Amino acid sequence: MKPVKESIVEFSLAIIAGGQSRRMGRDKAFVDLGGIPLIERVIQRSASLGQAEIILITNKPADYAHLGLPMFRDALPDKGSLGGIYTALMRAASECVLVLACDMPFVNADLLRFMIARLDADTDIVVPRVDGYPQALHAIYRKTCIPPIRAQLEANRLKIIRFYDQMRVRYLDEADYAELDPAGRSFANLNTPAELEQARQLLKADADAN
Repeated sequence: MKPVKESIVEFSLAIIAGGQSRRMGRDKAFVDLGGIPLIERVIQRSASLGQAEIILITNKPADYAHLGLPMFRDALPDKGSLGGIYTALMRAASECVLVLACDMPFVNADLLRFMIARLDADTDIVVPRVDGYPQALHAIYRKTCIPPIRAQLEANRLKIIRFYDQMRVRYLDEADYAELDPAGRSFANLNTPAELEQARQLLKADADAN
């Protein structure tokens, strides 16, 4: 694989801290993994990408105030993750926004830089796929996505990828990012206590290997 070039595209990083965490039984953003709350792990692992800003999309700003980040409530309430992406695009200072879910503890800075480097003026979305399915909360969106997302939200069609066919999308499949993340860990999100335990075992295995 060729070295990843630094992108000259200005972008914002938006972390989506929504959801009800029903399956986890508590707010998963603050679940401890390796001594660090999940959301802080995501922030740490994506902090040095060259972003113009980091913003947080949350309807519970008091819970996240200690992070010291600009926070924005959903522009349209009760619209799920798609509403979070819409709010991020509306509020971000940059034309392009890297969107990450708050419960992805293994986000990979090298893979994120690889994605950013593939964003150009002819691309509205850069998104990895796993088994052919886009990882919509680990993707880069341009503000050109705002009108189709708004139309989808107003129709209460909340499946994120339904508007993709209206946009210029650059998909990255396993063969594209295999050298950077061969196990595809970047896209693991933790929804249940069982998935949290699996992540803890992965961290332990990594520590033992080193």
